[in-house]
Amino acid sequence: MNTKPARVLTIAGSAAGGSAGIQADLKTFQEFQTYGMSVITAIVSLHPETKKNVHPQTIEAIEAQFATAMRQVGTDVFKTGMLFSIEVIERVAELIAETVQDEQLVVDPVMVGKLDSKLLEDDAIKALRDKLLPQATIMTPNMPEAEILLDGKRLESIQDLKQAAVDLHALGSKYVLVKGGRLEGPAVDVLYDGKQLTLLEAPRIDTVNTSGAGCTYSAAIAALLAQGEAIETAVVEAKKYVTTAIEYGFSYTEHVGPTDHAAKRKYGHAHEIKVTHEPV
Repeated sequence: MNTKPARVLTIAGSAAGGSAGIQADLKTFQEFQTYGMSVITAIVSLHPETKKNVHPQTIEAIEAQFATAMRQVGTDVFKTGMLFSIEVIERVAELIAETVQDEQLVVDPVMVGKLDSKLLEDDAIKALRDKLLPQATIMTPNMPEAEILLDGKRLESIQDLKQAAVDLHALGSKYVLVKGGRLEGPAVDVLYDGKQLTLLEAPRIDTVNTSGAGCTYSAAIAALLAQGEAIETAVVEAKKYVTTAIEYGFSYTEHVGPTDHAAKRKYGHAHEIKVTHEPV
């Protein structure tokens, strides 16, 4: 029997090194047996002479990719990653708003890369807050991104993550997942639904090879939502998946390497996640 897989359309940057962005998303979708499509907003690759790192695509190219994916396949979930400019954010927000019926939207507000590289123009932050986040089913900022969205408020503890999740919820996303990857100790993330805080704790993996981990995490959430999983279940299972992917991360050169998207399948295990619920 030919069963059609769930579908996710990712709208994000293309990472030439293969570890993050569109490449990480599509690898993750495949591991979750989900049909992935892409709209490339920019190509991230460092030119050896000009040193230019971000090569944006035109609005016309973005519209064409979006229209083709929706016409030929359609989607169950939208996922956004690196959008880079105010023009792209506003147009992508319009395209999604014009399309969404039962589809869900995962917003990974990509602003700061693994080595603190800048992936969003300053004037685009307001557009992200005002145009895209109010449409989101769930947003998944890391700590530097949460700080930017909260106008520079410093996050230095799990208690800070909790308050950040509550504060970010006011921007309109139904759920907020603040990732605590830059804290010391166990890897703790905080999920907030407007009523209850959920803490998700995994062991911290001692490795520098975590390029694309955030993209991979949010892509796994999107794939599981497309398959009909509830938000908390999707987040817990995605955290299991990305923790194992980080454990088996690798590098071919002196550069920070990728997570292993196939690790859970290859090695047959996933880390357990400690889940704790707290009222606000």
